[in-house]
Amino acid sequence: MNNSSNNSNERKRVIVTSALPYANGEIHLGHVASTYLPADIMTRYLRLKGYEAYHVCASDDFGTPILIKAEQEGKSPEEYVKHWHDRDEQDFRAFGISFDIFHSTSSKENVEFVQRFFLSLYSKGYIYEREVVQYYCPYDKKFLPDRYVIGRCPYCNADNQYSDSCENCGRVPEQILEPKCAICKREPVKRASIHYFFRLSAFADRLKEWLNTNGNLQQDVKNYVLRWIEQGLQDWDITRDITWGVRIPIDGEGKVLYGWFDNHLCYISTALLLARMNGLVDDDNDNAREFWNSSIIYHFIGKDIVYHHYLFLPAMRLGDGNYKLPDYIPTRGHLMLQGQKISKSRNWYISLREFINAFNPDYLRFYLALITPYSQEDLNFDWDEFASRVNTELIDNIGNFINRALNLAKRYGVSTIPTQYDDGDRESINAIKHIAQDVGSLIERNEIDKGLRRIVAFASYFNQYFQNKEPWAKVKSQSKDDKASAHNCIYISVNAVASLAVLLEPYIPFSAERIWEQLKMQGSIHEQRWDDASRLMVREGHIVGDVKPLFKKISREEIEAQKSRLGKHIA
Repeated sequence: MNNSSNNSNERKRVIVTSALPYANGEIHLGHVASTYLPADIMTRYLRLKGYEAYHVCASDDFGTPILIKAEQEGKSPEEYVKHWHDRDEQDFRAFGISFDIFHSTSSKENVEFVQRFFLSLYSKGYIYEREVVQYYCPYDKKFLPDRYVIGRCPYCNADNQYSDSCENCGRVPEQILEPKCAICKREPVKRASIHYFFRLSAFADRLKEWLNTNGNLQQDVKNYVLRWIEQGLQDWDITRDITWGVRIPIDGEGKVLYGWFDNHLCYISTALLLARMNGLVDDDNDNAREFWNSSIIYHFIGKDIVYHHYLFLPAMRLGDGNYKLPDYIPTRGHLMLQGQKISKSRNWYISLREFINAFNPDYLRFYLALITPYSQEDLNFDWDEFASRVNTELIDNIGNFINRALNLAKRYGVSTIPTQYDDGDRESINAIKHIAQDVGSLIERNEIDKGLRRIVAFASYFNQYFQNKEPWAKVKSQSKDDKASAHNCIYISVNAVASLAVLLEPYIPFSAERIWEQLKMQGSIHEQRWDDASRLMVREGHIVGDVKPLFKKISREEIEAQKSRLGKHIA
């Protein structure tokens, strides 16, 4: 990880952002797998490494779907998005996502920032006006952008599809057939309207230069983004004829900015707000810009929003010229459920709240981290595999070793005679000395799945070491050598448990804290240093705390009950 903007002697600052959740429904497992969990694991790791790391996010509040839903529920848009903002924040917290701030795109700070950004681009000629023809409902007396128009898909002939997306075949219709107003279901007419366009086409060369010189971006993603550029970039219509959104600062009422103009700017406005709240910057714009520009920037996203983050977002920042582009854009594929595409309309999904009400949230964090590669390949959540891997790799392997080691330490104390270490002892100490670097290097490369598998292998190694040494038998032996061997094993094993607590903190933070408490170590696991995982932290004579099983196995009945709920109609 490099950051040429920071002096090597200074504590490096990292800003991690997650793609903004749309304030239009509950968070489900598909959201957390590609974006929020990988971002949280990275941020937690960076904090333990001593970086000044901030995890920044916000709810994405604007857009036509939210306006429609609010109207249907008889609420104002402000009331509607506040409900989902607060609900999502609660669910994220219960899942252990450690945001430093969870703000909103409709906040005063973001609206003002976006309007200034618009004026900057407009003054430089990157935004221009053009007449467009679009649907208008004479009965409801409003233009009908995006999801205000429903009709028949020209590709698969499915009825009652939105004009911007067919949920049946997944394609985007160029022209919806038999269009109707989504509000009154009557046929709209076409009318002209003046819209603002962002001159994306002007940035082809600068975008290619950025893509070709940033070695931190995934090569497969860069390759097809570069192909898009070669095929020709189209200017973006950034206007919507509705009232809910960031008002265009040089236009009258009734026109707002397209949601994809404002939502990624909320990464910056929210980070700057956090800096002001923490007293890191004052209200001086130059000072605030330096906070962003001197940081290493991560944008964690799913593959469905590559276009926006690799083209639209960097082009806007290049046009404004005040805020640096991201250093990393970790991009991951979609989560399937039991081999099928997640669909709320078919009730083929699992909400995050539903899951953590049924299971330990660390079980989900462990399983998803284990199966989510650093690639755009889609992955699959399978209930049977979930239970199997949690029961075997987390509970039978990691949990079993921790419980056995701590129970013996509680019963017989922690002591050692270093001069009598045998080859197995020395090899085990050596394993501890290398584990922080081994796992850390994988996390820094965004290969969080490989990092967790390395931790699982570390626990498996110590299970075998513990089994081979048989300290439970030798500690009661009359032989001085046997007793010494047993106490050496207990001492080294308890230190391996302490290492596991640190290593697991980014992955399963609730359980890692419980391990730390049972060890009866000082402070919180969240305040420790990553590199201490390769140090013998537990000293001779240490007294461990109360030892209890960390985990409870998942039963077949629990899994069958969850599987039976999928696809059923919910009244």
